[in-house]
Amino acid sequence: MNKNVVPFFEPGLQELVVDAIKNKRLSFTANVANAIVQGDILFIAVDTPSAEDGHANLSALYKVVDTIAKNINNYKIIVIKSTVPLTTNKLIEQYLLSKGIDHGLFDIVSNPEFLREGSAVYDFFNPDRVIIGSNNKTSSNFIANLYKPLKNGTVPVVITDTTSAEMIKYASNAFLASKISFINEIANLCDIVKADIITVADGMGLDARITRHFLMPGPGFGGSCFPKDSRELLSTASDYNVPLEVVKGSLIANERQQHIAIQKLKNLLGADLKDKTICILGLSFKANTDDIRYSPAIKTIELLQKESAVINAYDPAAIENMIKIFPTINYYHSAQAATKNSDAILILTEWKEFKDIDWQSVYTNVKQPYIIDMRNILDPTQCQEQGFIYNGIGRFHPVVN
Repeated sequence: MNKNVVPFFEPGLQELVVDAIKNKRLSFTANVANAIVQGDILFIAVDTPSAEDGHANLSALYKVVDTIAKNINNYKIIVIKSTVPLTTNKLIEQYLLSKGIDHGLFDIVSNPEFLREGSAVYDFFNPDRVIIGSNNKTSSNFIANLYKPLKNGTVPVVITDTTSAEMIKYASNAFLASKISFINEIANLCDIVKADIITVADGMGLDARITRHFLMPGPGFGGSCFPKDSRELLSTASDYNVPLEVVKGSLIANERQQHIAIQKLKNLLGADLKDKTICILGLSFKANTDDIRYSPAIKTIELLQKESAVINAYDPAAIENMIKIFPTINYYHSAQAATKNSDAILILTEWKEFKDIDWQSVYTNVKQPYIIDMRNILDPTQCQEQGFIYNGIGRFHPVVN
């Protein structure tokens, strides 16, 4: 980072970091103790991955809190950006007090982030809302003032208690995950009854109570937030004996959705996929990121390997990350190369690059002209005109006289 190199793919971030370093507004250090001593506001933004029981693993968070306790020298506002289980902010406050840290030296503020990978820079400067949870009005207002320059001061700021702030984050992600699972199941039904999911979603989205956002079917949700946060919320609710059947159902539906692509392949190629060459376009869990955490492509590759299929794969950004999990499948550095001699092309990520492929050229090089578009990013009519047999998810084009 000090060499102006961001070690992961996020559009716009590299330029932002370089500019901030150049103008001496940003620096990086491995000396955590020194950074704590010099800082007035300490943002904690560590990973909180799922543990085996579904709860979030907070070991990294508490490691940071321990370091703060050892080095705190004057009043600090400790802001927790990490997604943490309900009541965690209260527990951290109690933990610091148990370590002998005087309450006059710190305040805890919950400030969950809602950035989408692939558009994180835009989202940061254009947030829908800012959530601030604290039991101290002064520290809440101080953190709220940090966000005032965004959108010319028009960003809605919700100031509440820490547990409510934590709940807003989890409830938001669980709701969006449920919305994705819902539209995926409706798309699967559209496949059977011959309705068009794009038209259905458009019609639903015109209802202001529903909106069109997150009504795009696919191979299942992934990433570092929706699966993890839904599991944590479900586990916490179970601890309190509160059933969350909708959240539970969204996870079950999402797991089932990751088998749909394989079933579509078998419908086209037959039940035996052994030695069939399947080209996978898209390895990251969504476009414009190299993040493969909980990516539907992982499950798809596992299932194809069990079927003894030959796998050719391409992704504009995520190949190096996927090689760490599947070192033996065939990786290519262009979509054109990956599709050559394939029995079927399987689109799993909605990269714009895939829409712009010269599909007519691809057609001349494939073994069999099958496209399974699990993101519905291609035009079915154009694909068919170029000779492909197109299979989207919930796509149907009725003939209107």
